[in-house]
Amino acid sequence: MKKALIFDLIAVLILSFCACSGGETKPAASNGSAASTPGTEGISLNVFSLKGPTSMGLVMLLEDSQNGKTVNSYQSTLCTAADEVSAALVNGDADIALLPANVAASLYDKAGGFSVVGINTLGVLYVVENGQTVQSIDDLAGKTVVLTGKGTTPEYALRYVLAANGIENQVTLEFKSEAQEVVSAMGENVANIGLLPQPFVTAALSQNENLRIALSLQDEWRMTDTDSSLVTGVTVVRNEVLQQHPAQIAAFLKEAAASVKQVNEHPEAAASLIESLGIVAKAPLAEKAIPFCNLVCITGPEMKTQLSGYLKTLFEQNPKAVGERMPDDAFYYTGE
Repeated sequence: MKKALIFDLIAVLILSFCACSGGETKPAASNGSAASTPGTEGISLNVFSLKGPTSMGLVMLLEDSQNGKTVNSYQSTLCTAADEVSAALVNGDADIALLPANVAASLYDKAGGFSVVGINTLGVLYVVENGQTVQSIDDLAGKTVVLTGKGTTPEYALRYVLAANGIENQVTLEFKSEAQEVVSAMGENVANIGLLPQPFVTAALSQNENLRIALSLQDEWRMTDTDSSLVTGVTVVRNEVLQQHPAQIAAFLKEAAASVKQVNEHPEAAASLIESLGIVAKAPLAEKAIPFCNLVCITGPEMKTQLSGYLKTLFEQNPKAVGERMPDDAFYYTGE
C-alpha cells in the first residue's frame, strides 16, 4: 500500500515542478468593471489545468460552480501533462488554463494569443534530509543534493538560491530521472539530502520517519530577492475571451481568490474535493500537503512584479527556460 501511494503520487506530479506554510491570497483586480458587483451576467468558461498543486486552489470554485453559486459556470478538464493544457489553449478549447510559469512563458514566445491574469501557486520545492545536519542554506556547502529535473525549474531554482548565497560551486547536484529514485536513495542511505516537490514531500515523510523538511526553497528565494518569488503556477486567459468578456474574467478572479482562501483555511474539506476530482490520489495526503503548497491568487501589478522577476532569473541562467526571450508587457494582464 505504501509503495502504491508513492507511485500514484508520482503519476500526478511529473509535471508541476515545477514552500512555506500557508499561502497568501491577494484581492482580485476589479478593472473598475461590473465584475465585482452583483448583476454581472455569467458565461460558460472551459478551464484546463494540471493534476497537482496548481489546481488545488480552485476546487472550492469548481464545487460552487456545480452548485450554481458562481457568477460564471466552469467546466474543468484535468490533464497529466503541460503539453495537453498548452494544446487546448492554442487550439481554443481552453478559455482559462493553469500552467507552470516557465511553460506559459515559452508558449507565449511560440504561439501567443493569451495573457497571464494571476499567480496560483508559489514555491513547492523543499530540501529534505535524512538527518539533522542542514539547518540553513549554508549547511549545504560541501554536500550532495539529489534531485530530478535536470535542465528544468528545480535545477534552476536551486542553483539560483545557492549562487545567491555564494555556495553554488560548493554543492554537488546529482540528478535522478524520477522522484521515487530520490526517495529511495535517501531511504537506503545512499544519499542524505534531496530536493522534492509537494505533495510528494508529504508522502515521502509519511513513509520514512527519519526524513524531515530541512529548507523551503520559497523561503530561501524570498531572503535573496524581495522583488520576485519562486513561482510554480500561473493562470492564463485567451486574449479573445479577455477582450470580449472582461467583466466575467474579473468575476472569475474574484471567485478564484475566494476559493484559494477557503482551501487554505479549510484543508480538510478541500482535501475531499481534491481527491474526488483526481488532483491528488488521497485526501489525507492532500490535507497534510495544503499548508506547504503555497496556494495563492496574486493578481494585478504585484503579479507582474513577482512573475517577471522570477522569469528574469530563469532567463539569466538559460534563455530556453522561458522560450529564448523574456515576455513583453502584453504577457501580463494587470487590469489597469
